Amino acid sequence: MATNITWHEGNISRSERENLLGQKGLTIWFTGLSASGKSTIASALEQHLLRLGLSCYRLDGDNIRFGLNKDLGFGQKDREENIRRIAEVAKLFADSTTIALTSFISPYISDRDAARKLHEDTGIPFIEIYVDASLEIVEQRDPKGLYKKAKTGEIKNFTGISAPYEPPPSPEIHIHTDKLNVKESVKIILDYLVEQKHINQKVLN
Repeated sequence: MATNITWHEGNISRSERENLLGQKGLTIWFTGLSASGKSTIASALEQHLLRLGLSCYRLDGDNIRFGLNKDLGFGQKDREENIRRIAEVAKLFADSTTIALTSFISPYISDRDAARKLHEDTGIPFIEIYVDASLEIVEQRDPKGLYKKAKTGEIKNFTGISAPYEPPPSPEIHIHTDKLNVKESVKIILDYLVEQKHINQKVLN
């Protein structure tokens, strides 16, 4: 635990930064089983938002483990630390007025609630999106062959097989990827962002 440190306020407030850059920062948190479609939808949303002229950045569960979180495994404590770090990074992006997109399994409700509180305590919007697909569906997709390996015991602590996934009880957005394609899913998210005034309707025109 760090000691003898003091938070240093800059000369620009978040509201001033938002006014100067012409957009509001927020975090969009995608959660769901592996192969549910989190990264696919987040990537498509990122591309769409950038083409609308909005600053955004996607933090992906696998990619983060190549660098920032390469020292973490997949036990419960490491999963908790993985999400804690990402929540802090996403908050920094959002504080800079960037739209942070995070696609992480993030299986535990308590970890996602902690990420939400971290944002909301400083007035930063946090939007939880449950990318929902049944275990049967994701096992059929299994693009990386992970479910097959988990069932044979080759992979330990695999969410949905040998480790739990706790679905969000009340996410802002609930997307069923067995019924909706990527384009439809992105539209649902964009409509929500406009409805809640996180982005201006004008940018869509």
